[in-house]
Amino acid sequence: MALPLRHELKFLIGQRQYLVLRSALKGVLKLDEHAARQGGEYAIRSLYFDTVFNSAYYDKLNGVKDRDKYRMRIYNRSGKDIFLECKTKVGNYISKRSVKIPRSLADRLIAADADGLEFTSNGLLRDVFREMRTNLLHPAVIVDYDREPFVHPAEEVRITFDKNLRSGMLSTDIFNPNIPTVPVFDSELMVLEVKYNRMLPQYIADIISFSCPEAVQTAVSKYTMCRRYEGMEA
Repeated sequence: MALPLRHELKFLIGQRQYLVLRSALKGVLKLDEHAARQGGEYAIRSLYFDTVFNSAYYDKLNGVKDRDKYRMRIYNRSGKDIFLECKTKVGNYISKRSVKIPRSLADRLIAADADGLEFTSNGLLRDVFREMRTNLLHPAVIVDYDREPFVHPAEEVRITFDKNLRSGMLSTDIFNPNIPTVPVFDSELMVLEVKYNRMLPQYIADIISFSCPEAVQTAVSKYTMCRRYEGMEA
């Protein structure tokens, strides 16, 4: 089955741009239902995986058009709901596969143990098995941030402000809420992401351009930024 492909635009913005854009968006878009139940935003913690060749890292830096990135994700630093995901870049489009997994499997994957996954009916899990066996896929870095998400039904628009980006300082203990993390940015910068299906409605595009005229679209990656902060070479 073909994966649904979506557009994803990214920008680095400052606090002033955030406040202006957020105020404008609130008149048109609604908070994501999960954020609305939690006071407007929630914490995301992802444990990213990479191969023995650091393929995900270098493919991103080298601008490889088609690439996969595997991660384990939890919310609000709770191990209640654990998701294994693969984010795929296809040219200028992105797609994501996700499967909820039990803690026992999560612990095994953190230990790079994929035994038995070759027999599962889930394609994502079989892909992880293949990558762990052939390319030694393993945990690489923890990425922490706080997300404030807005949504609109037209073209399934999703606009997120990802704040307080922090690196997990070489730890892979995703379930430990007390691991030390350090800010990646030296200022109040945050990542603005705009996702949509075929076309971004013009009035939403206008809100963004009028509210943040200085914002420049960028290929910023929270994963690569956290890894470079921890000493990976560009």
